[in-house]
Amino acid sequence: MECYGINEEDFSGSGPLAWAARNGHGEAVQVLLRQEDSNPNKSDNDGRTPLSDAAWNGHEGVVKILLGREEVNPNKPDNEGRTPLSFAARNGQEGVVKILLGREEVNSDKPSNHGRTPLSLAGGNGHEGVVRILLEREEVSPDKPGIWGQTALSDAARNGHERVVKILLGREEVNPDKPDNDGRTPLSFAAGKGRDGDATL
Repeated sequence: MECYGINEEDFSGSGPLAWAARNGHGEAVQVLLRQEDSNPNKSDNDGRTPLSDAAWNGHEGVVKILLGREEVNPNKPDNEGRTPLSFAARNGQEGVVKILLGREEVNSDKPSNHGRTPLSLAGGNGHEGVVRILLEREEVSPDKPGIWGQTALSDAARNGHERVVKILLGREEVNPDKPDNDGRTPLSFAAGKGRDGDATL
């Protein structure tokens, strides 16, 4: 069957492959990838690729399919510098995080344009499992600050994620008194939000 409009884009710059990946339709992704003009590494208007879309929504099967294509860059950032790993970590997609970390070209500590690493994104959203996975990587710096000086611990404390705070405090290289660019420490974030549990920092 001849396929028409395979690269036709909507207002967001997303084509059929991006939508299939975003919604986890593995069979559709495979059919589209078999078309001669299919570009599995094509970015939408925000710089997001089909792999980023699949990673964001935790579609492990689609992620594996896309990673099977040589032209797919598993570390390709969007316009904000966020990689597929960043999207998966941000949403707590543990399975996808493990798959992506299995690729040696994936930078597990790559910051976005705002300095947010996969660890800080996972920590700031309370995804304990992803935090533990990332901390197993030697190249991940658990106290790495963003452009405003905030660390994964700061993000977790600010949002009241006590379990993540405890995990991070278990790392000797994490400084609980490290101030950001405005002089705010993880303790001040916790106290300012009234987080009794985190206030024991």
